[in-house]
This record gives sequence, structure tokens and C-alpha cells, in this order.
Amino acid sequence: MSASLLVTTVLNGLVTGMIYALMGFGLSIILGLLNIPNFAHGALYALGGYLFVTLAQTAAGFWGGLIAGFVGVAIIGWLFERTSVRRLSGAESDYLLLLTFGFSLMLTETIILIWGPVGITFQPPEYLAGRIDLGIALYPKYRLAVMLATAALIFVCWLLMEKTKYGAILRAGLEDRNMVSVLGINIDLVFAITFAAGTGLAGLAGAMMVPVRGVVPTIGTDILPFAFVVVVLGGLGSLPGAVVAGLLVGIVQSVMTVVWSPGADAAVFALMTLGLLLRPQGLLGER
Repeated sequence: MSASLLVTTVLNGLVTGMIYALMGFGLSIILGLLNIPNFAHGALYALGGYLFVTLAQTAAGFWGGLIAGFVGVAIIGWLFERTSVRRLSGAESDYLLLLTFGFSLMLTETIILIWGPVGITFQPPEYLAGRIDLGIALYPKYRLAVMLATAALIFVCWLLMEKTKYGAILRAGLEDRNMVSVLGINIDLVFAITFAAGTGLAGLAGAMMVPVRGVVPTIGTDILPFAFVVVVLGGLGSLPGAVVAGLLVGIVQSVMTVVWSPGADAAVFALMTLGLLLRPQGLLGER
């Protein structure tokens, strides 16, 4: 493998890994709230991509599409939590699992009904088109922009979680919901906002990746397993863990795609298995 190909492959892995980290963090927070995996997270990722394409092709433009991907999916997540998830909050976890799985199927079919079964591509704006010379390789400007923007967004999420009163309430609620409620805090409202934000991050991730990979109705099904790998490998509720795990998964998948593409996905799950054996609580998890 030449030096330029190696650099390009690693950078591709970092871009993909940052998107996985963004997906994994939102999924990890929701998993902490519900204590079940949210099977609708992948479909919400796909919905964000389609909302982006729809708005980006209008006067709203590229940035309007990104905002629509986040805000539109966050609103869907808010309504889903208020009308469905909350009603089953005291039920067995199996019911909530089936609820999110059914919601995922409904979203996927709705996407097909509205936008059709054929995939859609979208080119980045002119100022992000083309390649930039890194000295050893030429690399697309838009992919570098996605990597940097995602890193900044994850840093903002970390600040909100670790340095604000809201983050302290959320972390306390994840540990002991009843105790936080006794203190007079509307923990249900906090959880609803967090659920909406987690789903919004999935929508934004889907929106940002459209100019890279395009979007098809089933793209959420393809990316969801890797988001779960990031959650398991990084540790539940750990933002630094999600970042480290996302980057590891992205780089392993990218390198294996070049070296031996049929084994790319298998290598990711082998990495997860190794992580579970060596550190069951996750790389940076505490429980």
C-alpha cells in the first residue's frame, strides 16, 4: 500500500469514525434512558438524509438542509417519546424494544412512500467541492469539513454533558431517576429533551453524509449495527468512549475495505468481541 493510499484510507476511516461516534453517542444516551437499544436510530439517520436533500434543493440551500436534518428528526423524536415511549415507560423492556423496532419499519416504509425506493445523490456546495493538497495526498474538501465539524459538535456535546447544570441533572437521572424527581426536577422533561437531541444527532449525521455516500431508504439498517458496536465498545453513556470506539471502528473498516473488502464488516465485529472479552464495561465505560 502506497503512502498516499494509506493516508487517504486512514482519513476515510476518521470521517466515517466521527459519524459513527456521533451516532453512537446519541444512541448511548437513549439506551441509558430506556435501558433498551433504540432500533429506530438507523431509520432516523436515513430520515435526516432525506430531509437534508429535500431542503437543500430549495432556497434553503445546503445549510438549511443540515438544519432540517437535525431539527426535523429531533421533532419526530420528541413526538415519538411523548406519545409512545413515555406511555410504555413502566412496561417490560420487551415492549419498548418492539415499539422502537416497529417505529423503524414505519419510518423506512414512509420514506419509500414519499421519496421512492431509488437512492438519491447530492453534490456538496462549490466552496466545499474539489480536493485539497495535503502534501502526500489529495483529499476531498467536504470530507475534511465533515470530520472537523463533527469533532466540534462532539466537543460541544461534551461541554453540555460535563460542564452544565443540565448535564449534571441528566447524569444523575441516568443513575437514579427517582432521587432526581424527589428533588423537584422534572426529569421527564429532561429525558424528553435528551431523547429528541439524541435522535436529532442521528438525523444530522445522516444529513452530513449524503454528499459523501448518497442516501437510500435502507441506509439506516446498514449503519445501525456499527452504531451499536460503538456503544458497546466505547461504554454506555461515555462520550470520550464513543469517540475512541467510533474512530477505531471507522479506521478498521476503512483499512480492511482496501486490504480485503469481504472481511471489512467481520473485522469490526471481531474488534467488538475482543473489546468485550478484555473490558466488558467498554473502553472508557464505568458500569
